[in-house]
Amino acid sequence: QVQPVESGGGSVQAGGSLRLTCAASGYSGSISIMGWYRQAPGNERELVADIDSSGSIRYVDTVKGRFTISRDHARNMVDLQMNNLEPGDTATYYCNVRTFGNQHYWGQGTQVTVSS
Repeated sequence: QVQPVESGGGSVQAGGSLRLTCAASGYSGSISIMGWYRQAPGNERELVADIDSSGSIRYVDTVKGRFTISRDHARNMVDLQMNNLEPGDTATYYCNVRTFGNQHYWGQGTQVTVSS
C-alpha cells in the first residue's frame, strides 16, 4: 500500500512561487510514474505534470515554462516547483503515484491559492 503525503501548499500573490513536495511511503516495490494533478472548484481533476521511471516528463500546456517537476527515485519523492503563479493556478493539488502494476494512489491534497 502506497501512501503519498503532500506538503508545501499555501497562499501567494500572482507572480510568486511555491514548491510542493510529495513523499510516497509504505511501498517496497518500484514506482512507475509520480505526478501532480489539480482540481479547482467546479472543474475536473487535471494532470499538471508527471515523470516516469526513465525521467520522461509531461506538462499541461498552461504551466509549461513556469512549473518544474523533479523526482528522487531512491526516496520515492516528487517535487513541483511553481514559479510565476497565476490566479488560474488556484486549486487543490494532488500527488499521484502509479505502480508498474498500474495501481493508482492519491494523496489527500494541498491547497494552492493565488491572488491577483
